[in-house]
Amino acid sequence: MAAAGGSPSEGTGDDVLRMLRTGTADEHEDVERTLDLMDPGLERPRLAHVLDRLHGFWTVAEAGLDDWAERHPVDARELTWSRRRRADLFADDLHALGAPGSDDLPRLPAVGATEAALGRMYALEGSTLGGTFIDRHLASLPQLADVRLRAFSPYGAQTGAMWHAFRSATRAKVAAGADPAAVVAAARETFAVLAAWCRTPLPSVPG
Repeated sequence: MAAAGGSPSEGTGDDVLRMLRTGTADEHEDVERTLDLMDPGLERPRLAHVLDRLHGFWTVAEAGLDDWAERHPVDARELTWSRRRRADLFADDLHALGAPGSDDLPRLPAVGATEAALGRMYALEGSTLGGTFIDRHLASLPQLADVRLRAFSPYGAQTGAMWHAFRSATRAKVAAGADPAAVVAAARETFAVLAAWCRTPLPSVPG
């Protein structure tokens, strides 16, 4: 996750990104350890398994945010939610690998208030920053030379700008009265569900 700037005056929009970064550090590290996508020996079956789990997770996470956006259209527009979906990109990457995918889906809580949406989006959007490194690593692996994946770096050259826009909108929402503790709680829950969901072992291939 990117570090949040601003002064550490707790409970204001200036420091909510700092609170999110420090408040989700353990959960974020758990996700990274679980995925282990920077492994130089990463093989296609395990990558396909990870992509399948991520596709299922993003499908459910985005459905919850879509429901929230219908009830809070102004907030959704201010957070440019309509530009931030990635579930279809994970499905496309699975297809590029020649992997069928599965219909498995995790369970995530409904997104009620905008604080819950901000926390969930923090986990989803923050992954695009580390995703640029994952994308470059995967592109360097000879075992993946015949595929070009897109889901880990969905914004390309606009990654920094999209993250900056999300940070600014989050700070503005908290400065306007959103509860930063509720935002952090939702982000931690999102990371925790993601790690648990992706911890499922690779299915055995019949001999």
